[in-house]
Amino acid sequence: MASFSAVRKAVNISPTVRVLPTGIPSAPHLNLAARAPAHGHGVAPRSDAPKSFTGGVKTTSLGLVSRTYVSPSATSFYQPRLLHTSAIAKDAPEVPDFSTYRPKSDEANRAMSYFMVGSLGVLSASVAKSAITGFLETMAASADVLALAKAEVDLASIPEGKNVIIKWRGKPVFIRHRTTDEIQEARSTNWKTFRDPESDESRTKKPEWLVMLGVCTHLGCVPIGEAGDFGGWFCPCHGSHYDISGRARKGPAPLNLEIPPYEFNDADGKLTIG
Repeated sequence: MASFSAVRKAVNISPTVRVLPTGIPSAPHLNLAARAPAHGHGVAPRSDAPKSFTGGVKTTSLGLVSRTYVSPSATSFYQPRLLHTSAIAKDAPEVPDFSTYRPKSDEANRAMSYFMVGSLGVLSASVAKSAITGFLETMAASADVLALAKAEVDLASIPEGKNVIIKWRGKPVFIRHRTTDEIQEARSTNWKTFRDPESDESRTKKPEWLVMLGVCTHLGCVPIGEAGDFGGWFCPCHGSHYDISGRARKGPAPLNLEIPPYEFNDADGKLTIG
């Protein structure tokens, strides 16, 4: 006869007991009505049945009803709960006392304020000056450009009654060593009736030396020296005539020939233009 061996299986069942906030265990869904055998003495109450004050579960017409009664334990204590724990509000806030931080004398505090304002003003002005100076230096001409800004001419190399043309800043410059007759002619004319009235004395620093730009004031042409109706310069482009002082006398030229800035260096016998 075949024999069968029983197989036991371990099954994890979810806990049916929970603990109330007071620490008392509660199992509302546990069947406490079950009776345990009393070892031959009939059915007796279970030894692990909780007391009646812990509640229980019963079936009514409304369904399964669970009752739980909580009784304060001997170790529990009563503590009233306040509505809030914030500080008491006051009608007006209290202003802190800053008397220890205030100066003893208003005059000393005013002098310190003036000193700080003045020092910051001087420092700011110094910084602004340095910044502006540095910016302007970047816009200044370089050394090679400044070298071309001036031109020197040896006057001893120009004979009397002759013209010399040099280049200065990309423009021609006429230098005329005038004779005594030319000087007398330039100063004896009635310059007040000219188109651009200007005396010969105001156009020369020394009577024998006439320095002017060789650019026609009409359209920028270069006039020809020792030519024209007045023995001075003549512009062949449009027929402008200039006298021995470079003043416009005939033709479309509206102004006299321009006089550039120049200086005489008598010690070296040179003329510096620019």
